[in-house]
Amino acid sequence: MADPQPLLLNDSEPTQFQNARPTRIASLDVFRGLSVFLMIVVDYGGSIFPVIAHAPWNGIHLADLVMPFFLFIAGISLALVYKRRPQRTQATCKAFARAVKLFVLGVVLQGGYFHGITSLTFGVDLERIRWLGILQRISIGYIVAALCEIWLPPPRLKDINFVKNYYWHGFVVVILLALYSGLLYGLYVPDWQFDVSASTSSLPPIGGGDIYTVNCSVRGDLGPACNSAGMIDRYILGLGHLYRKPVYRNLRECNMSKGQVSDSSPSWCHAPFDPEGILSSITAAVSCIIGLQYGHVLAHLQDHKERLYNWMCFSLSLLALGLFLALTGIPINKALYTVSYMLLTSAASGLTFIALYYLVDVHGYRRLTAVLQWMGKHSLSIFVLVSSNMAVIAIQGFYWSKPENNIINWIVTRFDRT
Repeated sequence: MADPQPLLLNDSEPTQFQNARPTRIASLDVFRGLSVFLMIVVDYGGSIFPVIAHAPWNGIHLADLVMPFFLFIAGISLALVYKRRPQRTQATCKAFARAVKLFVLGVVLQGGYFHGITSLTFGVDLERIRWLGILQRISIGYIVAALCEIWLPPPRLKDINFVKNYYWHGFVVVILLALYSGLLYGLYVPDWQFDVSASTSSLPPIGGGDIYTVNCSVRGDLGPACNSAGMIDRYILGLGHLYRKPVYRNLRECNMSKGQVSDSSPSWCHAPFDPEGILSSITAAVSCIIGLQYGHVLAHLQDHKERLYNWMCFSLSLLALGLFLALTGIPINKALYTVSYMLLTSAASGLTFIALYYLVDVHGYRRLTAVLQWMGKHSLSIFVLVSSNMAVIAIQGFYWSKPENNIINWIVTRFDRT
């Protein structure tokens, strides 16, 4: 039996069983590599080409697809690793251990320990460390999907009807979405205050004072200032542990200029907000469960046409439902990970995986995707190098005459708009 602990960003398990010799699903590695490549492109190219960077609030750009891709891949990997039913207690312990390792690694990489390419220093004040981030979100989605796969009743494999076989997974999805929607729309958000000097040390005092008031007193607001997702994070995590440079500062109302918010901007423009917050992690976990269903098709069907047919039905259904919700007033919002955003990005993940599977595993175009496949096999290492800026700092070490004359500093000073 395969060891039931998939490497979420670097899965090394064999994923297809034919007779006694397992072979690897190459398209899954390619998809993982593509996700890492897109992450690098939007991280370093977003300041040069804002159209690919994260949407300031509502809407979807290229950067907004990266997180759903990772969650989707994690779900697929889980289905393959748990194709043969594991010993539940042992598998649960290993799943929690894996989730904790990912969470801790995420805190180290994105918690503020590394100070970026403009400061070759490190260290973080524990009163201001950021607890949530990309790997932390993946770890949450992973453990939720893993528990579903380990503990929910096993499927009746004689019946290749995935809706009937995995209806308990659908029941969990309904509960999670109901919980998310109830908290997002039902919680009352009062007026709140924050201290710029205490909660966002990267922002200077503005207008001669440090205390700002955000007027809310609403319920069900989905704007950047008064949504319940931000309120939950402020109460549970604390302002000092939230992301200090939320992308909504690029909204027109905030009058962003040279990395600073204008004095005349609304008070909430200066406040921290975590795009990988507690409430939005609920729907993010649903993305992982959806990927799990695609993995079930891969694990239990061997015929290419059957796999592609089932995946296409899933993807088009998610796309139609997501578009319907978006048209009926539920905004497509990555920061809140709204249901419409979750459905549309899951559909995009499914369609992307279908295209890669068709090209790589069905028709064998592997030379064209060899680099992406290599990146997929080493994705966790690449993620660490990119998130910690170690790779960039290494390049930065080569300069002309003095340290300031390096290619990285040249690019940052000319193109960085954040």
